[in-house]
Amino acid sequence: MGAVRIGELAEASGVPAKTIRYYESVGLLPQPRRLENGYRDYQASATDRLEFVRSAQAIGLSLGEIRGVLDFRDRGHVPCAHVAELIDRRAREVSARIAALERVRADLERLARRARRLSPRDCEKANVCHIIES
Repeated sequence: MGAVRIGELAEASGVPAKTIRYYESVGLLPQPRRLENGYRDYQASATDRLEFVRSAQAIGLSLGEIRGVLDFRDRGHVPCAHVAELIDRRAREVSARIAALERVRADLERLARRARRLSPRDCEKANVCHIIES
């Protein structure tokens, strides 16, 4: 694929044109050359870059982190060590989130057991619902 317009890039990449314009505005995609009629004229490499952005988002990297990785590459540096650090940090964040969710699940299971033991009179005494209030 040679140079393409935004609609063609959107179709080829599966990324909506509005999102492509946004990615340009935040520095994820370089500003494309403009044709005389003002249309954007992207290089074929834009598809690969959009695919990278989508893959990086899928593993939980923020757009700022992705921009940092792309900046490494754009400056001619290999970003893999930086990416490994980002992935390690993200893995720790996910582990912490899982631990927090496991605590929430344990609390919900405790409340569910308690709710099954309550009588209708217990709920009548509550302001709204005794299960949650206590």
